[in-house]
Amino acid sequence: DPRGLYTCDTGKRMAKLQVHYRMCQNCIEVDAATISGIVIADIIATALLAVAVYCVTGHDRGHLSRASDRQNLIANEQLYQ
Repeated sequence: DPRGLYTCDTGKRMAKLQVHYRMCQNCIEVDAATISGIVIADIIATALLAVAVYCVTGHDRGHLSRASDRQNLIANEQLYQ
């Protein structure tokens, strides 16, 4: 536990230093390999999501469906029954 009061005596001067250090008891140490794995997995997930969005929305390039918004009206010669 490095907390406490430290002094530095150079012969001519004496300096005091108060150290407050809080240690994390439930922390996980992360090394460079873990961080790089997380970053690479994030990049791959983002790329897959982008491809999925492109595949879902990319197929409707100006093609209209066969269904029309126009109503089929009965010709004047035909009568309602």
